[in-house]
Amino acid sequence: MTQSAPQPTDLTVHRVSRVLEIAFDDGASFRIPFELMRVYSPSAEVRGHGPGQEVLQTGKRNVQIDALEPVGRYAVQPVFSDGHDSGIYTWEYLYFLGQERERLWQEDLEKLQLAGLDRDAPMASASSGGTCASHQGGGHVH
Repeated sequence: MTQSAPQPTDLTVHRVSRVLEIAFDDGASFRIPFELMRVYSPSAEVRGHGPGQEVLQTGKRNVQIDALEPVGRYAVQPVFSDGHDSGIYTWEYLYFLGQERERLWQEDLEKLQLAGLDRDAPMASASSGGTCASHQGGGHVH
């Protein structure tokens, strides 16, 4: 018999403190900052289409979640205040973000430092090909 992934028992969007509070049926409870969720969005816009294609996210410290839509019984799809809305966050992925929060923060800060980017710098323009706008047309020019 395979063990199923923990299921959420409670989910609260805290707009003032900008965290998603989520409790699971195994007793775990996490407060995941919106910024972390946005920076580690599981979407192709952020992750890219293969290893090394990730797009570093900056200027997301004050990002809000404007809406949180259910996706079946296995995930949610947030609509962020910067217009990003294509990431589908499974319960398993939210558990991972909660559990690995500190390591992921450190990893992101190290990547930004190596790239010479500031966490609060605005994202590059759409012409750079690295922002959400590059996906709005439905395809890429390589």
